[in-house]
Amino acid sequence: MKEYQKSKLNRVKRGQNKATYDVEKINTILDAGFVCYVGYIFNGKAITIPMAYGRMDDKIILHGSNANRMLTSLLQATEMSITVMHLDALVLARSGFHHSVNYRSATLFGSVKKIEGKKEKNAALFCFMEHMMKGRWDGVREMNQEEFDRTLVVEMTIETASAKIRDVGVIDEPEDYDSGVWAGLVPIKQIAEYPIPDEKLQGKIEIPNHVLNYYNQNKL
Repeated sequence: MKEYQKSKLNRVKRGQNKATYDVEKINTILDAGFVCYVGYIFNGKAITIPMAYGRMDDKIILHGSNANRMLTSLLQATEMSITVMHLDALVLARSGFHHSVNYRSATLFGSVKKIEGKKEKNAALFCFMEHMMKGRWDGVREMNQEEFDRTLVVEMTIETASAKIRDVGVIDEPEDYDSGVWAGLVPIKQIAEYPIPDEKLQGKIEIPNHVLNYYNQNKL
């Protein structure tokens, strides 16, 4: 089992029993999502925004326009941190004090650089799109040169990380179990609904197999 080395930067202090530094478990959390939360400094102010991402081994891929202030700020800083979180259930206890949520979250720390080579940039964009939906890259028209040149692609090399996972039920005070208050879990799941064709589709264009495959794998 490969683990990230614990340090002051990535060590989980609160709820250490929920912590994991296992690389495979953290990658599983990353691969189950598509939106991360990126923290950065702009003009001396701390800002956090959601951002779509892809993963290539120990690299996280982000992209935007060449003028994207978040990406340019990260490149100037040469380091960054992101968090990915999945909400799995509301934990409703017998007291307000013990209410909680079941979740999987991973926080990453690493260096960031701009991807400039054409081959490397294409590979990163392929990773990003395939992370969103497997097979989509081959289902769209090729990016033209203007679009390619206007797209800024950066990669974060994950240098260290940690995750927290809560996947248990209600934990109440012993004296509260016979209180007559309902307690339990409300599971929460992100699902895909049946694809809705764009109203401007020309002619009878069938829904591609890769889109239907995604729907079938992620429907209720």
